[in-house]
Amino acid sequence: MQMIQQTADLSAYLAADEVIDHHHPVVRETAARLADGVADSYEYARVAFEFVRDTIPHSQDSGDPRVTWRASDVLEQGTGICYAKAHALTALLRAEDIPTALCYQKFDVVHGLVAVRFNGAWHRQDPRGNKPGVDARFSLEGERLAFTPDPASNEMDYPVLYAAPHPAVLDVLRAAPDRPHLWKTLPTAL
Repeated sequence: MQMIQQTADLSAYLAADEVIDHHHPVVRETAARLADGVADSYEYARVAFEFVRDTIPHSQDSGDPRVTWRASDVLEQGTGICYAKAHALTALLRAEDIPTALCYQKFDVVHGLVAVRFNGAWHRQDPRGNKPGVDARFSLEGERLAFTPDPASNEMDYPVLYAAPHPAVLDVLRAAPDRPHLWKTLPTAL
Protein backbone atom coordinates (compact mmCIF):
# COMPACT_ATOMS: atom_id res chain seq x y z
CA MET A 1 0.00 0.00 0.00
CA GLN A 2 1.24 3.47 -0.88
CA MET A 3 0.99 5.65 2.23
CA ILE A 4 0.24 9.35 1.76
CA GLN A 5 1.43 12.02 4.15
CA GLN A 6 -1.38 14.42 5.05
CA THR A 7 1.22 17.16 4.96
CA ALA A 8 4.61 17.23 3.23
CA ASP A 9 6.10 19.03 6.25
CA LEU A 10 7.82 16.26 8.22
CA SER A 11 8.02 18.51 11.30
CA ALA A 12 4.23 18.13 11.66
CA TYR A 13 4.89 14.48 12.57
CA LEU A 14 7.05 15.63 15.50
CA ALA A 15 4.61 18.23 16.85
CA ALA A 16 2.91 18.28 20.23
CA ASP A 17 -0.72 19.27 20.69
CA GLU A 18 -3.54 18.74 23.18
CA VAL A 19 -3.77 15.02 22.34
CA ILE A 20 -0.18 14.13 21.46
CA ASP A 21 1.09 16.04 24.51
CA HIS A 22 4.69 14.85 24.50
CA HIS A 23 5.71 17.97 26.44
CA HIS A 24 3.67 16.70 29.46
CA PRO A 25 5.80 15.56 32.46
CA VAL A 26 4.24 12.06 32.49
CA VAL A 27 5.15 11.54 28.84
CA ARG A 28 8.66 13.03 29.26
CA GLU A 29 9.37 10.90 32.36
CA THR A 30 8.10 7.73 30.68
CA ALA A 31 10.13 8.45 27.54
CA ALA A 32 13.28 9.11 29.58
CA ARG A 33 12.81 5.88 31.52
CA LEU A 34 12.30 3.88 28.32
CA ALA A 35 15.28 5.56 26.61
CA ASP A 36 17.65 4.78 29.48
CA GLY A 37 20.16 2.22 28.26
CA VAL A 38 18.86 1.78 24.71
CA ALA A 39 21.45 1.82 21.95
CA ASP A 40 19.67 3.89 19.30
CA SER A 41 16.37 5.26 18.06
CA TYR A 42 15.38 1.94 16.47
CA GLU A 43 15.73 0.14 19.78
CA TYR A 44 13.91 2.96 21.58
CA ALA A 45 11.00 2.74 19.11
CA ARG A 46 10.73 -1.02 19.69
CA VAL A 47 10.91 -0.62 23.48
CA ALA A 48 8.27 2.16 23.46
CA PHE A 49 6.01 0.06 21.20
CA GLU A 50 6.30 -2.97 23.48
CA PHE A 51 5.70 -0.81 26.55
CA VAL A 52 2.42 0.56 25.16
CA ARG A 53 1.35 -2.78 23.66
CA ASP A 54 2.12 -4.85 26.76
CA THR A 55 1.70 -2.63 29.83
CA ILE A 56 -1.33 -0.53 28.90
CA PRO A 57 -4.28 -2.89 28.55
CA HIS A 58 -6.78 -2.33 25.77
CA SER A 59 -9.80 -1.23 27.78
CA GLN A 60 -12.22 -3.48 25.87
CA ASP A 61 -10.03 -6.53 26.60
CA SER A 62 -9.62 -5.63 30.28
CA GLY A 63 -13.20 -4.43 30.85
CA ASP A 64 -12.02 -1.01 32.02
CA PRO A 65 -14.89 1.49 31.58
CA ARG A 66 -12.68 4.59 31.49
CA VAL A 67 -12.19 6.46 28.22
CA THR A 68 -8.80 8.09 27.67
CA TRP A 69 -7.76 10.09 24.61
CA ARG A 70 -4.88 12.37 25.64
CA ALA A 71 -1.50 10.59 25.55
CA SER A 72 -0.55 11.67 29.08
CA ASP A 73 -3.88 10.37 30.43
CA VAL A 74 -3.38 7.01 28.71
CA LEU A 75 0.05 6.68 30.34
CA GLU A 76 -1.12 7.96 33.72
CA GLN A 77 -4.31 5.88 33.91
CA GLY A 78 -2.86 2.84 32.15
CA THR A 79 -5.81 2.17 29.88
CA GLY A 80 -7.15 2.97 26.43
CA ILE A 81 -8.64 1.58 23.25
CA CYS A 82 -6.61 1.33 20.04
CA TYR A 83 -6.84 5.06 19.27
CA ALA A 84 -5.75 6.11 22.74
CA LYS A 85 -2.87 3.63 22.76
CA ALA A 86 -1.80 4.98 19.35
CA HIS A 87 -1.86 8.51 20.81
CA ALA A 88 0.35 7.39 23.72
CA LEU A 89 2.86 5.64 21.45
CA THR A 90 2.95 8.63 19.10
CA ALA A 91 3.74 10.96 22.01
CA LEU A 92 6.48 8.67 23.36
CA LEU A 93 8.11 8.41 19.92
CA ARG A 94 7.84 12.12 19.16
CA ALA A 95 9.31 12.87 22.60
CA GLU A 96 12.48 11.23 21.29
CA ASP A 97 12.33 13.02 17.90
CA ILE A 98 11.03 10.05 15.91
CA PRO A 99 8.55 11.21 13.24
CA THR A 100 5.29 9.40 13.91
CA ALA A 101 1.93 9.51 12.14
CA LEU A 102 -1.52 8.28 13.06
CA CYS A 103 -3.18 5.99 10.57
CA TYR A 104 -6.28 3.85 10.39
CA GLN A 105 -7.88 0.69 9.09
CA LYS A 106 -11.58 0.02 8.45
CA PHE A 107 -13.24 -3.13 9.72
CA ASP A 108 -16.75 -3.06 11.26
CA VAL A 109 -15.36 0.09 12.91
CA VAL A 110 -12.26 2.20 12.35
CA HIS A 111 -9.10 0.82 13.99
CA GLY A 112 -6.16 3.06 15.00
CA LEU A 113 -2.46 2.47 14.28
CA VAL A 114 0.74 4.49 14.06
CA ALA A 115 3.44 4.75 11.42
CA VAL A 116 7.07 5.53 12.27
CA ARG A 117 9.55 6.99 9.83
CA PHE A 118 12.94 5.33 9.58
CA ASN A 119 15.38 5.22 6.66
CA GLY A 120 13.19 7.49 4.55
CA ALA A 121 10.11 5.26 4.74
CA TRP A 122 7.00 4.88 6.89
CA HIS A 123 6.43 1.65 8.80
CA ARG A 124 3.01 0.94 10.34
CA GLN A 125 2.81 -0.47 13.87
CA ASP A 126 -0.19 -1.63 15.91
CA PRO A 127 0.12 -1.15 19.70
CA ARG A 128 -3.46 -2.29 20.52
CA GLY A 129 -2.28 -5.21 22.64
CA ASN A 130 -2.02 -8.90 21.95
CA LYS A 131 -4.56 -11.52 22.97
CA PRO A 132 -5.51 -14.95 21.62
CA GLY A 133 -5.61 -14.57 17.83
CA VAL A 134 -3.77 -11.23 17.87
CA ASP A 135 0.04 -11.13 17.63
CA ALA A 136 1.16 -7.62 16.66
CA ARG A 137 4.91 -6.98 16.73
CA PHE A 138 7.23 -4.05 16.10
CA SER A 139 8.79 -4.46 12.67
CA LEU A 140 10.61 -2.32 10.15
CA GLU A 141 10.84 -5.26 7.71
CA GLY A 142 7.24 -6.05 6.86
CA GLU A 143 4.10 -5.35 8.79
CA ARG A 144 3.13 -7.37 11.85
CA LEU A 145 -0.22 -5.72 12.57
CA ALA A 146 -3.03 -7.04 14.77
CA PHE A 147 -5.49 -7.36 11.88
CA THR A 148 -5.40 -7.67 8.09
CA PRO A 149 -8.30 -6.14 6.17
CA ASP A 150 -10.36 -8.34 3.85
CA PRO A 151 -11.37 -6.20 0.83
CA ALA A 152 -14.12 -8.73 -0.03
CA SER A 153 -15.74 -7.80 3.30
CA ASN A 154 -15.42 -4.04 2.61
CA GLU A 155 -12.43 -3.79 4.96
CA MET A 156 -9.50 -1.57 4.07
CA ASP A 157 -6.31 0.23 5.02
CA TYR A 158 -6.68 4.00 4.86
CA PRO A 159 -3.55 5.32 3.12
CA VAL A 160 -3.39 8.77 4.76
CA LEU A 161 -0.80 9.42 7.46
CA TYR A 162 -2.20 12.03 9.83
CA ALA A 163 -0.13 14.41 11.93
CA ALA A 164 -3.01 14.72 14.44
CA PRO A 165 -5.87 12.36 15.30
CA HIS A 166 -8.66 12.24 12.75
CA PRO A 167 -11.58 14.44 13.94
CA ALA A 168 -14.07 11.55 13.67
CA VAL A 169 -11.96 9.56 16.13
CA LEU A 170 -11.26 12.41 18.50
CA ASP A 171 -14.90 13.55 18.60
CA VAL A 172 -16.22 10.16 19.74
CA LEU A 173 -13.46 9.75 22.33
CA ARG A 174 -14.12 13.18 23.83
CA ALA A 175 -17.90 12.72 23.88
CA ALA A 176 -17.99 9.28 25.50
CA PRO A 177 -18.76 9.19 29.23
CA ASP A 178 -17.56 5.57 29.41
CA ARG A 179 -16.30 2.74 27.21
CA PRO A 180 -19.69 0.95 26.83
CA HIS A 181 -21.11 4.20 25.41
CA LEU A 182 -18.01 4.69 23.27
CA TRP A 183 -18.40 1.22 21.80
CA LYS A 184 -21.84 2.20 20.44
CA THR A 185 -20.49 5.37 18.79
CA LEU A 186 -17.18 4.26 17.24
CA PRO A 187 -16.74 5.60 13.70
CA THR A 188 -17.45 3.07 10.95
CA ALA A 189 -15.59 5.07 8.28
CA LEU A 190 -13.37 8.11 7.85
